[in-house]
Amino acid sequence: MSELTSAKRNPLQTPVDPYQLDPADAVEPPTTFRGRLKYLGPGLVISAAVIGSGELITTTALGAKAGFVLLWLVIISTAIKVWVQMELAQWTILNGKTALEGFSQVGTKVRGVGWINMLWILMDFAKVLQRGGIIGGTVAALSIMAPVIGEPLGQPSLIFWTVVTVALVITLLSTSKYGIVERFSLVAVVLFTVITVGLALALPLTDFAYTGADLASGLSLAIPAGTIGFAVAMFGITGVGADEMTTYTYWCLEKGYARWTGPDDGSENRARRAEGWIRVMRTDVLVSWIVSTLCTLSFYIIGAAILHPQGLVPEGNEMITTLSRMYTDTMGGWAMWAFLIGAVAVLGSTFVASSASVPRLWTNTLGLLGVIDWKDLKSRQRTIRVLTIVFPIIWAISFLLIQSPVIMVQIGGIASGIFLIAVVIAVWRLRATEVAPRFKRNRVFTIALVLSSFAIAALGIYSTLKVFGVGIGGE
Repeated sequence: MSELTSAKRNPLQTPVDPYQLDPADAVEPPTTFRGRLKYLGPGLVISAAVIGSGELITTTALGAKAGFVLLWLVIISTAIKVWVQMELAQWTILNGKTALEGFSQVGTKVRGVGWINMLWILMDFAKVLQRGGIIGGTVAALSIMAPVIGEPLGQPSLIFWTVVTVALVITLLSTSKYGIVERFSLVAVVLFTVITVGLALALPLTDFAYTGADLASGLSLAIPAGTIGFAVAMFGITGVGADEMTTYTYWCLEKGYARWTGPDDGSENRARRAEGWIRVMRTDVLVSWIVSTLCTLSFYIIGAAILHPQGLVPEGNEMITTLSRMYTDTMGGWAMWAFLIGAVAVLGSTFVASSASVPRLWTNTLGLLGVIDWKDLKSRQRTIRVLTIVFPIIWAISFLLIQSPVIMVQIGGIASGIFLIAVVIAVWRLRATEVAPRFKRNRVFTIALVLSSFAIAALGIYSTLKVFGVGIGGE
């Protein structure tokens, strides 16, 4: 028997409706690590989504401001949250539901949604600023490369490239197909990972070389005065944040993990298939975590080694110019073009991933509120297409009005930190009520989930106090 078998359909065939489970779509999962690699994809989309804003902007700015001393936080921030991500995705595979549907089951419902859904809506309004910052970084890089109208960072040039960028992304995503998002993310992730990690590894050969002692100083678990705000934003935004955890469930469904598992008929065969596809999902998360960690560490080390000694911290529309110093100061003026191309790939991939995911989440929310019928394929697709046009325009306008990408991204990061604690509560509730004991018996995963939950709760408490102006530790 081949490694993958299907009753009626090709397992890689695009389904009529990716959010409906059909017994005919159930297939046997791969049994080897190599086989599982063939079915990766959702994690690449998540990597493309998180690396642009967190890694390039916030993490580099933190390295520029704090030096190597917060290197330890980079490692923790990318590793600690994946366990909650995996638990939520496991629930999705077992139940065939989206995260927002799960959130609506926690607490009392009002018009079809729960308190966590309402908190998500509030968080997403705050994320408008962050997504505007992503567009701003992309547009600034394009404007420097080709000013077109006036000065490189002048208003006319920025407006021109904002219109062009938004139009291109809307056109790319006009079909709303998952496969397009995955393929674009794969190319972008490979490109910016190679460029970023390569530069970080090459720094010891330049005038901005770092030593083993520098790296060791970054593992001391210290947080210097004046960097706590940056640190909280970085913890909330690097690696997988609350919105990425939520979005990941949609990509798992559209990839097919739940559909290939099949509806729960109580049989041993179905439980065994579920275990197999959950292993595929965990492999997908592992690969995504490795990519995210490598890029995050690289950006932080580059900021700490090059920008920090010169007192350069990325701010405002000059962010791209400041960040480009990481390249030009080590490799010469020609490297400006290499950096700008890389910046467009990094930030542009985040813009594309957000433009693909947010309309799906809002469409699902409108379905829960009874505004549209989420289960009706045509209604769902039509709403997603409309929102794919509307949201990028709103984000672009927010950038043109505020024009401070670093601050905008940090605001979104703090909002994500607050929402993380709500996601943890939902995960434990759904785990207790809709996950069979068979899928909770791995003690290593359970212990990791507990530790992850405590860390995220601490971040959420701190972020909430920060919003209300309560200082901690002499802030």
